[in-house]
Amino acid sequence: MPLLLVVIGVPLALVGGLASCVASELGYLPGDSMERVWDAPRDRPAAEYGNAAWAVGDTVVRSRFDAVTAFDARSGKRRWEYAVPGRAEVCATADTVSDSVALIALGENGKGCATVAAIDLKDGRELWRTGRRGGGGDVLATGAGLAVILGADERRDGEHAEGTGPVLRGDRAMRAVDLRTGAPRWKAAVPRGCLPREVAVAPRRVLAGLGCAGDEAKLAAFDPADGKELWTVPLGGRRPVAADASVTFASAEPTVLKVVEPKQHGVNAFLAFGADGRAQGRIDAFGSHAAVTDGKLFLGSGGGVVAFDLVSGDEAWRAGSEDPGRSVTAMHAGGGRVTLLTRHRRDHDELYVFDSATGDTVDERTFSRDEDEGNGELTGLFRYEDLFITARWGDGKRQPFSAFRGW
Repeated sequence: MPLLLVVIGVPLALVGGLASCVASELGYLPGDSMERVWDAPRDRPAAEYGNAAWAVGDTVVRSRFDAVTAFDARSGKRRWEYAVPGRAEVCATADTVSDSVALIALGENGKGCATVAAIDLKDGRELWRTGRRGGGGDVLATGAGLAVILGADERRDGEHAEGTGPVLRGDRAMRAVDLRTGAPRWKAAVPRGCLPREVAVAPRRVLAGLGCAGDEAKLAAFDPADGKELWTVPLGGRRPVAADASVTFASAEPTVLKVVEPKQHGVNAFLAFGADGRAQGRIDAFGSHAAVTDGKLFLGSGGGVVAFDLVSGDEAWRAGSEDPGRSVTAMHAGGGRVTLLTRHRRDHDELYVFDSATGDTVDERTFSRDEDEGNGELTGLFRYEDLFITARWGDGKRQPFSAFRGW
């Protein structure tokens, strides 16, 4: 009898193990899989501008050219919608949200982004609006109780040297208003001969990326209390970064910029700076996903992620799949974790969660079906409690949010 049990049990165990492997590969093994919890209704086709997604508490919010819409993060039910007034359109947004307030810029009849409005993301109320001179760009930022608005280079200073390009009158370069009331707080002049191109707000400084005379890009910091200039530093070391370089803030605190020069052998890197403006690590850019948290820069590439120390610029760790057929479709960093969604051209989508300090794998799961199901590329990934919420938009009909959890 014992021998008979062994003869019967071994094949059963092999079949069971094979079934478990197949179920795991297909995303149907409990404890190793992901399930879809809810999908937001499909949007109409979006424009190329005005698109953004934010998460505030138990709410996820979608901005598009004609409306701002909020959904319950737990259930996916629509909570409120802010309809853009008249024939205006959302032409730009602030990348980040502070104190549950988002900034949007409105334009109408081809007149540029001439109006800035503040939206309370808790209920969709418009808190205030103000005029703004000039056109688009990353001209809005929130933080430290402020809404910071850049002007545009529509007025030239007649005294600038020939060949140095236009500069703004100092009192128009950058202004701050109270984030919740819109009451004026201060106006700041950027260094003479410079134009502000990007803006971000850290707790103790307002930051601006500048294009300056002499064909050089710089970074300036201002006191959030009164707009007084704290310091201005060049972005380059022995070789200046060109004034027309693309400069975007990957993070305000700590301060990390992505800098891309539009010429052969130009800079294509992330540059980190200390609170005093002192240059720290320089990290060559690669991949299409980046995030900053816990003193590190995380770059998603292939099917994995590489972490870099911001002070030294040295690689701290790398983790994830090295399969050349797998690619990162979305990444989220925060709360001591780095989360990747990955896709393979033949296999199922997978989720990886790593410890942000060490790169150790915390979780790894498989989707039972492609998470987008032909719904378009992902443009964001948020976490709420045990849910992973993806964001997307495009020129076709899209479900702006979908939520998943492990099971």
